[in-house]
Amino acid sequence: MSTINPSGKEIISVTTELCGRPLTLEVNRVGFRTSASVLVTYGETVVLGTAMVGKKPLSGMDYFPLSIDYEEKMYAAGKISGSRFIKREGRPSDEAILIGRLIDRPIRPLFPKGYRQEVQNVAAVLSMDPTFRPDMVAMIAASTALMLSGAPFDGPVAGLRVGQINGEFKAFLTSEERDESDLDLVVAGIATGITMVEAGANEVSEEVIADALAWAFEAFQPAIAAQKELVARVGVEALSYELVLPNEEIQAAVDAWIEGKIGEDLRKPYPERNELVSTLRDEFHVATAEKIGDDEYKALRGEYDEAFTMALHKDVRKGIVDHKLRPDGRQLDEIRQLSSEVAVLPRTHGSSIFTRGVTQGLNIVTLAPLSFAQMVDTMEISDGERRYMHHYNAPGYTVGEVRRLGSPGRREIGHGYLAERAVMPVLPTEEEFPYAIRSVTEIMSQNGSTSMAATCSSVLALMDAGVPLKRPVSGIAMGLMMDGDTPYVLSDIADAEDFAGDMDFKVTGTEKGITAIQMDMKVHGLPVSILRQALETAKPGRAHILAHMLTTLAAPRPTLSDYAPRIEKIKINPDKIGAVIGKGGEVINKITAETGAQIDIKEDGLITVAGIDPRKIAMAIDWIKSLTEEPEVGRIYEGKVVTIKDFGAFINIMPGIDGMVHISELSNERVERVEDILHEGQIVNVKLTGIDERGRLSLSLKDAEQQA
Repeated sequence: MSTINPSGKEIISVTTELCGRPLTLEVNRVGFRTSASVLVTYGETVVLGTAMVGKKPLSGMDYFPLSIDYEEKMYAAGKISGSRFIKREGRPSDEAILIGRLIDRPIRPLFPKGYRQEVQNVAAVLSMDPTFRPDMVAMIAASTALMLSGAPFDGPVAGLRVGQINGEFKAFLTSEERDESDLDLVVAGIATGITMVEAGANEVSEEVIADALAWAFEAFQPAIAAQKELVARVGVEALSYELVLPNEEIQAAVDAWIEGKIGEDLRKPYPERNELVSTLRDEFHVATAEKIGDDEYKALRGEYDEAFTMALHKDVRKGIVDHKLRPDGRQLDEIRQLSSEVAVLPRTHGSSIFTRGVTQGLNIVTLAPLSFAQMVDTMEISDGERRYMHHYNAPGYTVGEVRRLGSPGRREIGHGYLAERAVMPVLPTEEEFPYAIRSVTEIMSQNGSTSMAATCSSVLALMDAGVPLKRPVSGIAMGLMMDGDTPYVLSDIADAEDFAGDMDFKVTGTEKGITAIQMDMKVHGLPVSILRQALETAKPGRAHILAHMLTTLAAPRPTLSDYAPRIEKIKINPDKIGAVIGKGGEVINKITAETGAQIDIKEDGLITVAGIDPRKIAMAIDWIKSLTEEPEVGRIYEGKVVTIKDFGAFINIMPGIDGMVHISELSNERVERVEDILHEGQIVNVKLTGIDERGRLSLSLKDAEQQA
């Protein structure tokens, strides 16, 4: 096979071993007009990573215009979309958006501040090995493409999705192993440290999480080395660029003006601090315009405003490092004031308000039959259902802004998923609580840590709705300031500390252990030792918040809201499902029409019956039982004589099920003729005395009479 592509470039590939399989990075086979493209192969998974870099900074842009996307291609798994109407890929699924964020988060901080050239980074799955998820291969592909582009990206980045099987950590788990594992941990980083962590866990200890971080960091190093080797072999040339940085003279002028007006004077509780900062900012702009003239001020207003923000950030860091005091005067481990209430909305199935400082979340829970679960249609081989759905909304008014309403963005989807993951390990099973559950958090006010407010408010609303959670969950957002090699870990961070800090770390859990983590570093990687310290520091904070929640509602309510649907369940032999459905749905449609109940049937034989009238539900349950009930030895049945023979009679005891009463079992007295005791169509009580190896039923009339 030729090693020269049609454009005349040599096809170059690098192969290394990653977690027991070969990982191959290949360039110059496809994507001839991209800034850079790479094919990454791992097992039978193939991902195309592409990068496009703009030629010069976008004018008037006050942020880095980077877009990172993950594309699911249904053909990669040999599938056509399950949607009846849409068969081509369109808007990415929530799962694809979440993976796109997963790739974005460790990459974005590795570009220099002030870089304003447009960068588009796409990882598209072309072939998917069904034995593991392709997301971490996609992360490697995205990073490699950026490394090959020549953009000022301080990578490479690699990541692993880690579980624990039989006490051992493992990456690239099969779907069966993921179900078995109590841990689903994504760790990403560079050669010198970890830059991003996300996890779902079944009440796992902080120690296990920290050990898994250390294991993953060592395990993904070969993927980082392979990217560096490929860059060296290709001979990537660095692109020239200009950084849009605050003017040093402007920054010095701002620092001089603000000196003495911040520090102790601004260490006030929120929202008082926010109002003081807003007033001070307005005074600063008026004074600057008067000093330099309106025309020059209008041209430079953005730079002055950014310099003012930088001065505030420096003051936040100085207060924490020098005085161990935070912007609102709290100690490093102090939690903001808490308040909460439940049953705040009269017609909903469950509701709550949770407030931490100025951050507030209103949560509403809605219960419905299992048929309302969301179908998940992805390129992965086994699609599934989302029985529990958490949605997060945060309109512009929650941050005091005028903002057009629209569909949720990546941030809203990500925050909702984090709160959803936090609660899933403590939900009751379908058999225990046969409901689909939708939890919606309407953020009322934002000042940091809204995803954790969403978690806490959703738990309170679920308990208010009577959902029998195994244990309540609380969540906290932690922060970090690095002063050289000295870490300062902050509990329950607010916006000012988040913007000025070096890490945003959210952790949720019960009294037994952790259920979810989301950790993003703004510095270029942190060692496991600091992350271990952050995990341990978060534990008492979580406990403090949980204790407050339990003072509001100590346990799930014993009964459901009067407005929630009533659902009963019955488990049948899966082989009997056809009897309930009937030919062309004839039987189930008749049950539904006559009882008004809604009936949902699972493949494992779990049937749920929902309705408003308990009597109608009971009628439907009895009907289903009559169609599916299995004969039970020792039980007395009321049956109808269907056939009389010389040796006995056949009696129908259940729909489609007949048994035989031998003539000797008709009476304690000798019986000459069966017709002396029974006649066809007669209703009698009989006892089931046995079932032979061929499934034939033996009945006794005399035993039933004696037992009566």
